[in-house]
Amino acid sequence: MSELQTQLPTDTWIYTCWDEYEQIVTNLLNEKGKSYYYKGHMRLEMPPVSFDHGKDHVVIIFAVTLFATLKGILATGLDTTTFRKIGVHDCQPDVAYYLKERAQTIPTGTGIVNLDRYPAPDLVIEIAKTSLLDDLGTKRSLYEDIGVAEYWVVDVQNAQIIAYAMADQGSKRIRESQVLPGLAIAILEEALRLSRQMSQSEVGTWLLSQFQHNEG
Repeated sequence: MSELQTQLPTDTWIYTCWDEYEQIVTNLLNEKGKSYYYKGHMRLEMPPVSFDHGKDHVVIIFAVTLFATLKGILATGLDTTTFRKIGVHDCQPDVAYYLKERAQTIPTGTGIVNLDRYPAPDLVIEIAKTSLLDDLGTKRSLYEDIGVAEYWVVDVQNAQIIAYAMADQGSKRIRESQVLPGLAIAILEEALRLSRQMSQSEVGTWLLSQFQHNEG
């Protein structure tokens, strides 16, 4: 464990000014953690990512990309990318997607996505192994504020997905994606459950059959 990790509490929100937060994040460049900033508070998530977390992460990315491909929906997915509104917000969601006309919004070569210059992603996904309550609470408010259109929290423990449509700095539960029309959350949950029993390639074959069947 690094000296920085022993000095700063993780998995909790700490009152911090933006300048201090930026300095801390700069010092984290060689660490594997994630960082968030919201309403004058920062949060660091430093624990090693578990096998279950990593597996669900891959299944969800594959499922969303496969669905978008089959439906002809332009999609650009991002893995643990930083989205920042300087002095106000900072976040590193596990997965984010720009969809349809926004799929080519962020140019190649971009480092941190500046939310003063570019729009927020259409879809944000957090994979929750140990951070479920925070993902459903404070982070959901953060994503409402930055203008994310849809937000999913994957509950790794229970192979469930809590999905929200977001508008006007508020959110409501949904059972079918609005940014990916026709994608039922229940199919994704079943894919997560199946991934506990079979390989991801077999889950991919099952998803393909489900998505193609629903086209008929």
